[in-house]
Amino acid sequence: MTSSFRTADALELAALLQTSRATTLALFECFAAAGLDNPANVAMLAEINPPLWELGHLAWFAEWYILREAQSSDPASALRGSLLTKGDDWFDSNTVPHRQRWHLGLPGSGAMKTYCREVADRMLDKLSRVANDDSVLYPYRLVLAHEAMHAEAFVYSLQTLHAALPAGRFTSPATPRAADQIRFARCTTSLGADPALSGFVFDNEKWAHPVHISAFDADASMVSNAQYEKFIAAGGYQKPAYWSDAGRHWLMQQHCSAPRAWVREATRWRCQRFGRLADLVADEPVRHVSLFEAQAYCVWAKRRLPTEAEWQMAATSGNKQFQWGDLWEWTSSPFRPYVGFQADAYREYSAPWFDTHQVVRGASFATASCLKSPAYRNFYAPHRNDMFIGFRTCAI
Repeated sequence: MTSSFRTADALELAALLQTSRATTLALFECFAAAGLDNPANVAMLAEINPPLWELGHLAWFAEWYILREAQSSDPASALRGSLLTKGDDWFDSNTVPHRQRWHLGLPGSGAMKTYCREVADRMLDKLSRVANDDSVLYPYRLVLAHEAMHAEAFVYSLQTLHAALPAGRFTSPATPRAADQIRFARCTTSLGADPALSGFVFDNEKWAHPVHISAFDADASMVSNAQYEKFIAAGGYQKPAYWSDAGRHWLMQQHCSAPRAWVREATRWRCQRFGRLADLVADEPVRHVSLFEAQAYCVWAKRRLPTEAEWQMAATSGNKQFQWGDLWEWTSSPFRPYVGFQADAYREYSAPWFDTHQVVRGASFATASCLKSPAYRNFYAPHRNDMFIGFRTCAI
């Protein structure tokens, strides 16, 4: 079976979709066990959605693009109505404001799971009768990627809400640290998807274009807890010279003098992991850092973040010392369209976030394996530190 959703055929997609839905429901049960399946019990935070709304939205999205055969996210593009009388009023993320999602009077968990099962059964039945053609399989691949992304959002929402993970799932890998530095020679690399290749492509990855890269050194591993602790011990959080204007503004808003996921107890650092305090492992990559925190560390260390082109070239260079995949990684590249960008069917996937978000690369321990690729172009707002994200540094 292919490991990527991008080139999965109909039979492979059916298996991946079922696995993805099982993961979604297992994560939802963690919210339910903590009483967080009721939106009234969920803190209204900008970074998360009520889990009940999120579960319904996932089923609605699949219904929209596959069962209702919508050609775009335009509210008028669906060819038929939803299985739920108020489905569009409840779950269209383009028309339902974030704050309103706590006050929609949604059906309970049982009814929502029934809706999910009905959509999944009809979707899989339809998939069993389609041809293995890229254009035909496009909505199924889109739906699979969408649900996989939301499953990861469920995981970091469990972290944010101090709720436990499903037993035995999503454990952080204990990757041994590699050699400190790797030297990469000057080269020209290709950034973006090759239009001659088959399979699924996100709109922000279109299309391939050459990028010239000067010689540089890169960390083989991400910056560790031990390395970041030295930055804190040196007063890095208190020294304005290490912070950009945006970073200083963010820091004042946070009212913090250290990463909010960290707690100093006497001579040791501890962290909150899914509702429990745990000792920080010195060699693990530092996680839950914003772009501003990563940039401030780089200024202190007299280093810099890699560009997305440098990161991708290093990850695809064949050098096995370059480790990636434990956490997402900040790059120095603002999220911008490639030349000739056009939005695809999911029109709001990329376009609304250009110039306000930052490109992140890699994957995290919570990323679905079918989604992982060194070419995947992800993006987050610079202030976000609730995701599973860290960074590595570079120098000329």
